[in-house]
Order: sequence, then C-alpha cells, then structure tokens
Amino acid sequence: MILNEELLSVQRGDQGEAMKKVLQTLIMYGETFGAERMVRITGEMGHAVIGTGSLTWKPVFDLMDRLIEGGALPKQSFTTDPRGIDENVRTSLADQAVFKLIFSNQKRMEKQWERMGIKDKNAYTCTCYMDEVGNIPKKGDILGWAESSAVSYANSVLGARCNRNSGILELMSNILGYVPEFGLLTDEGRKADWIIEVNCKSLPEPQLLGSAIGFKCIEDVPYIRGLDKYLGTELTQSVKDYLKDMGVAAASNGSVGLYHVENLTPEAVELKESLIKEDAKVFVIDDAEIQRVKASYPIPWESEETPDLAFAGCPQFSLEQLLDWSKRIEDGLSKTGKDRVTIPTIFCAAPDVRERFDREYPEKARLLKDRGVSVSSLCPLSYTSNPLTDKQHIITASNKLRYYSKARFYSEDELITLITGGTL
Repeated sequence: MILNEELLSVQRGDQGEAMKKVLQTLIMYGETFGAERMVRITGEMGHAVIGTGSLTWKPVFDLMDRLIEGGALPKQSFTTDPRGIDENVRTSLADQAVFKLIFSNQKRMEKQWERMGIKDKNAYTCTCYMDEVGNIPKKGDILGWAESSAVSYANSVLGARCNRNSGILELMSNILGYVPEFGLLTDEGRKADWIIEVNCKSLPEPQLLGSAIGFKCIEDVPYIRGLDKYLGTELTQSVKDYLKDMGVAAASNGSVGLYHVENLTPEAVELKESLIKEDAKVFVIDDAEIQRVKASYPIPWESEETPDLAFAGCPQFSLEQLLDWSKRIEDGLSKTGKDRVTIPTIFCAAPDVRERFDREYPEKARLLKDRGVSVSSLCPLSYTSNPLTDKQHIITASNKLRYYSKARFYSEDELITLITGGTL
C-alpha cells in the first residue's frame, strides 16, 4: 500500500507503538479489499458504534485502555451509539439485576470515551446526523463509521463517503485519521448494480420497501426510480425521515450501505443515470411484492397472545416523527375512547432530540407520558439482549429490531391500532 510521509512516520514508530499497530491493522484491512492507498478522513466529527458497556465486550475495553495508554486517541470529537437502558423506562427488579450484569462495563466504557474526546454526555445516539445532535457530514466527506443506519444515511441522503466498517476498524480509522480507499469511497464503487422500479399505488411503508430492496440487492448499490412521484424532489425533514427508515431496513435485511433515489438524493440529482452500471439488473417492486415481503416475516408468537411491550423509533425518531407519532396516539385513543395506551410503549429518540421535545413542546410531552408512552434514548436492540425479554411479547414497526430480536413486526398503522386498544 502506498503511504504518504505522515503515515510513513507512523509506520516507523515515530508516534509510538500503539499508533504503529493501528496503522498495520488498517493496512491489512485495506489490502484485503484491494485498497492501494489511505485517504484522509475529512468529516468534522467521528461516530462510534460501541455505546453499551456489554459484559461480553471486555476484550474491546481492554484494547481501548491500551490505546489510551499508548497515546492513540481519535483525531476529532465524536458521537456514539445509544446506551442499552435509561431511567425513563420502568423495569422490574429482576430486569434491573440482569441489565446491571449485562452492561457491567458501562461506566468503564463511558470514562474511556470521555478520555478519547466524546462530544458530550448526550452524544449517545444512532441518529447522530439529526440537527439537534449536529454530527452532519457534508457531501463528499470521507468517513470511517460502522453504525449501519448512520452509514446508509450519510452515504445516501448526505452524499458523504463511507464503507460499512466494523466497530474496532472504525475506532482505529478515527484514531489514525485515515481509511483505506476502496468500495463506497470510490466513484466506481458508488455506481448502481440494480435499478429498482417502485410501482405501487401509493407510497409504500419505508420499512417494507427497504426490506424488499435489502433482500434483493444484498450488499449491492440500488438506483431507485419512482419514489419522487410520492415524495417530491426536495429533501424536507419528512422525506429525510422516510429515507432514514427505508435505508436502515435495506441495511439490516440486506447489507446495503448506499442507495440513490432518482431526482432526490444528492448524487442522483447531480450525476443522474451515469450512476447506473451498464449491466445493472432491474427489479420491480409493486404492492404485491410489498405484501409478499411482509408475509415472509417469521411470527415468533401467536396472534392471540397479548403483547407486553411496543417499540417505535429504531433508528431513533426525529423531532418531527416524535410529534407525528404523538398525534397518531391521540387520534387512535380518540377512536377507541380510551385514556391510555393498552400496551406499554417506548418511543426512542436521541437525547438532544428528546430534550428539545420536552423543552419546546412540554404539553405534548406531558400528555404522551400521561397516555402511558415513554420517550427514551435507549437502544431497543441492546434492551432485547436481556434474556428475560425472550419471555416478553414485543411488537414493533422497525424492521431492524424485528430482524435482530424476537420482536414481531407490524406496519405503523397496525402498531398504532394495537397500542391504542383497537383491533386489526
């Protein structure tokens, strides 16, 4: 691999043995994928996928101690993924005991992140690109992130450049300040292998459309046609929220790290059909395909059994989504004539988004709490790592949570109906 003078100095050990090993690791990573050089990270802020102090990740935290002791620290401030639990979610004494064990490295990890330069105490979120959080890469920025939903959003909606890295390689990239150049960092790697024709009678649910795309494309890059007739050609907040949820489903139900939407996402607007490879395959998604995908999901427990818990906001909600879902709760309760939700419900949002919601919409926040809905900044995936949750019947409108846990998937309207006491 070709190294510039700065990296040659690191390779000689001029910046210490820890930095030398970081570089050696990234060289091996890059050469595995055919990278010929390193490119400098240009994003103003990093992001780390490790947000929970899991008991099983002790070797990771041991490594972090060695990096800190060796003076190998990130070149910039950063955000990180959500914690696994917070005070806004009520849990039983048995749950609390298990969570204390599962996340027994939480305090250790958070102290390590402080020493490494984390943005602040609120920086624990998978949606670091929200305006309230402020970790928003610019078009063309080079990143070294690993969080699948953040990589998808940064690549596709913002036009930054980032491969899907692992948590350790992400950490080392942000310490070195460079990433190996291959895949989605290259012009050729960002071209579309698939043309996805969306031919539905109305706007499909983003989680289901993303799931259909992920199942078909796996790790390839799709160029999506037809969405602009529903969404328009402007990246408003509601459109960005739709793409966020579509992208995370494609990233979790497949491994899609980048998608282009005709007339809407930055590179599709600028480069148009030149983004499509000559041998690109075509896949049509209609209403029948959306229904087929939904019907293919496993049913972890019988419909007759009462749900114990509902999650919405994975990835975490924007402020606009919090307001929208709050209204949908009110409308649903109005229809059923009930004062509170019939299933304990958790809405997830970044700490900064949650604080803004409480600050600017105190009556809505209070009413939501009175209705039995908790607004939390936890990670539902980490929450369901508690083995006691295997006994719970959890429902969700998140394809990512469905895919990585035993939660049962329902569409957004179905979920609202169920938690407000209606019947399907």
